[in-house]
Amino acid sequence: MKYVILIRHNPKAREVWASMPPEQRAEGLAVYAALTEDLVQSGELIVSEALADPSMAKRVSVRDGEVIASDGPFAEVKEHLAGFYLIECDSIDRAVQYAARIPEADFVEIEVRPVLDHISVDM
Repeated sequence: MKYVILIRHNPKAREVWASMPPEQRAEGLAVYAALTEDLVQSGELIVSEALADPSMAKRVSVRDGEVIASDGPFAEVKEHLAGFYLIECDSIDRAVQYAARIPEADFVEIEVRPVLDHISVDM
């Protein structure tokens, strides 16, 4: 089964990261590198990416056939998606074990969601 591990940032997580000395930041990045390497070695990693700041984002909608794209940042957002891991493993419990290794789990909730293999017409 495929699972996506969603990593969010919030002002507290960004504040903590900004206040860390370079050595401590390097340790945090090493945790990510080790997690990624473990997922690669186990064959469970599909893809992982860090995402740019929301201020660089566009929100897109279509109204009456017209494409409307608006710029960020979005002041109402206190948390934003900062990155993700898409993995394939035997159970959600295994995915949760990987999610618990995300350094941000000390400051924000990390979300683990199953990926739908198909979309049912009954939805």
